[in-house]
Amino acid sequence: MTYRVAIVTGAAAGIGAACSKRLAQDGIAVGVLDLDAARCADTVQAIKDAGGTAIALGADVSNREQAAAAVAKCRDALGPISILVNNAGVTDFTPFEDLTDERWDMVYAVNVRGPMIMSQLVLKDMKEAAWGRIVNISSSSAQTGAINMICYSSSKGAIVTMTRSMAQEFGPYGITVNNIPPGSVMGTIMSEANRERFQIPTEVLLQTIPVRRMGEPGDIANACAWLCHEASGYVTGQTIGVNGGRVVT
Repeated sequence: MTYRVAIVTGAAAGIGAACSKRLAQDGIAVGVLDLDAARCADTVQAIKDAGGTAIALGADVSNREQAAAAVAKCRDALGPISILVNNAGVTDFTPFEDLTDERWDMVYAVNVRGPMIMSQLVLKDMKEAAWGRIVNISSSSAQTGAINMICYSSSKGAIVTMTRSMAQEFGPYGITVNNIPPGSVMGTIMSEANRERFQIPTEVLLQTIPVRRMGEPGDIANACAWLCHEASGYVTGQTIGVNGGRVVT
């Protein structure tokens, strides 16, 4: 397999950590990025213990200077970046009438501007290689909407349309861009911290999921790994729902 280098954002735990470990299983060197490099230690160590290659990176993805420094560090240590998984994000449960400009801007800075900045920073490497994979992690709430999550769900909706547009613009360079909106995934920092805020009890939610179980970070990671593979080169601009078959609109 051709040597590849990936950066996964929001990779200290949850879906980001699972994606990092899964990509490493395919022989991909991984820059494990989160707000603080020290938080990435467990993910990096798990990859190294399994025989893979990884380094820890610290940056706020909404801050261009920090993000650029992290990308440069990864490039210097591992080589040109050919895979980017935009997973870093923040959630929000503020009722619409209580939203402030500051809260709105903060959520959009991380969830929308962050993927834009990170993608811009790696495009040069991908164009020079005439090969690249960008996987954006959004949310099933981008497809359905969600009570008291207008700011969050609309920011993730922006990722869906951003993905389609990026795919059209970068396709001629051999770069694919796809989107995974996870549905009902437990075991993430967000899901565990906000479990009491869920609008639908778990036992009721399970009845709406055909496979009759909640999702796990590894479910998202497996789909991500396929989208990053050579074999998925004719798949771009797509939203790949990983939600156990739950119907979304």
